[in-house]
Amino acid sequence: MRQLSVTYSRGRNAALDRVDLDIAAGERLAIIGESGSGKSTLARALAGLLPEGAKVQGELLWPALGHPPRPGRDFGLVFQDPGSSLNPVLTIGEQIAEGARRHLGLSWKQAYIRAEELLGRVRIPQPDKAMRAFPHQLSGGQRQRVAIAAAIAAKPALLIADEATSALDVVVQAEIVGLLDGLVREDGMTLLFITHDIALASGFVDRIAVFHNARLVEAGPVRSVLSAPESDYTAALIASHRDLATPPLIAEVLA
Repeated sequence: MRQLSVTYSRGRNAALDRVDLDIAAGERLAIIGESGSGKSTLARALAGLLPEGAKVQGELLWPALGHPPRPGRDFGLVFQDPGSSLNPVLTIGEQIAEGARRHLGLSWKQAYIRAEELLGRVRIPQPDKAMRAFPHQLSGGQRQRVAIAAAIAAKPALLIADEATSALDVVVQAEIVGLLDGLVREDGMTLLFITHDIALASGFVDRIAVFHNARLVEAGPVRSVLSAPESDYTAALIASHRDLATPPLIAEVLA
């Protein structure tokens, strides 16, 4: 990305403002930022899914491909809400097999075999039964696993996970992160992991890029960013993180 800017038709301010960023093939890159920081706009710009009327300036170059990526084939996209990502009237098997059939030229029989294999890879219990199930019959975490299986059905080189864990509880979040990490390692995919949770991302990505008010404020290896943040905003994000080891805020009152 070189000086990439995006402005929506009804907005005066840029949703992305002159962003320069490289994504290296095979790396796991986290895009960190609060709501409205531009991170989801970045994902949609990469995927070619910006709404009609959005104004794009700057350059998006794909030297490894030599052409803009083809949705579903060159990249897969996992959204925040798995419920809205899946068609409620199609079986799980149909929805995963469709991508493999369309992009890999498989027969329906071959595509269904691949779909069942993928359900096993994303750790869905009894994949053969899940193939015949409908989305409403699965839990939120299971639906997100199905969405991931559908996103990688055509063996994409790039997987974009846009707040893919935000709608899930903490335990399931950890499971999905572990699943994504394992899948991209096994298949040699590049992962763009978009989240507001710097602690969650820092546990498994290679680099972090921090966005604030539509600008890229800092990017670098995880250890460098966490140990010596260059941006005051990044330092504030790190300082505001709380976990189970953090003393409770009301400890003194209770004492």
